[in-house]
Amino acid sequence: MFVSIRINRVFLIAAAAAVLAAVSIPVVALSAQDRAEQNTEIRLPILMYHSILKEPKRQGKYTVSPSTLENDMKYLQKNGYQTVSVQDLVDYVHGRNTLPEKPVMLTFDDGYYNNYVYAYPLAKKYRMKLVISPVGYYTDQFTESDWDHPNYSYLTWGEISEMMASGLVEFQNHSYNLHSVKGRAGAQKRKYESNSAYRAMLLNDLSRMQREMQEKTGYTPTAFVYPFGAYSPESVPVLKEIGFQASMTCQSKINTITKDPECLFSLGRFLRPSGTSSWVYFQKIGLGSASG
Repeated sequence: MFVSIRINRVFLIAAAAAVLAAVSIPVVALSAQDRAEQNTEIRLPILMYHSILKEPKRQGKYTVSPSTLENDMKYLQKNGYQTVSVQDLVDYVHGRNTLPEKPVMLTFDDGYYNNYVYAYPLAKKYRMKLVISPVGYYTDQFTESDWDHPNYSYLTWGEISEMMASGLVEFQNHSYNLHSVKGRAGAQKRKYESNSAYRAMLLNDLSRMQREMQEKTGYTPTAFVYPFGAYSPESVPVLKEIGFQASMTCQSKINTITKDPECLFSLGRFLRPSGTSSWVYFQKIGLGSASG
């Protein structure tokens, strides 16, 4: 009898195992290539320009000459760097494309008219991508007045649309009008401001810029570029609520891009001032070469 019970128990265990094997969900093994792609970390330096002017007396921390910008582009091409846009990054983290071996991003803040005069022709000459982040209020004002002067004008909606149509220039959100708000540093949360009031302020300003970009160009920005680099952690859920998939600060660092979408928030950038050769500048930020 003991032998019979033992045999029955063994039979039941074997039968149960067979049933579990039949209904279990198959495990799909990742190929070595798939595992390598998931674990890949890509270094991404982002350069931050503002105004581009010829007159030496106007050049400084936030203004470089057209020749400086051109020399930077030559240096990057010579050393194997390829420009990318924010959309390239978004597509990469979601598995829709690959990135070049040595990516770099060229960003221009505030939307100065001289970007159209000097940077845009260089982008076409060297077939390099630019990311320009205009301030909506300034664009509205200069579209109405149509004052085109490199020293003080800002881009118009017509100029933005023209550059966008080239396929070389991408536009992102630098706020509608958070550059001159009394008592606030850009998009930063005030010391005693409630979270609800801060959220309402950001939603109002940033959403207005999103709507205007869509209405004027048919395109909706995917990234928010913090004015003055003034960052508050409370801004991140608001950016995601609006629909942004990336953001940029003014923190000087080389970014690490992975397959995690979170890596696209708070991207750092290196300010490009005047007065330094391309070789010296790129050595300083970690993009150096032996020959320049």
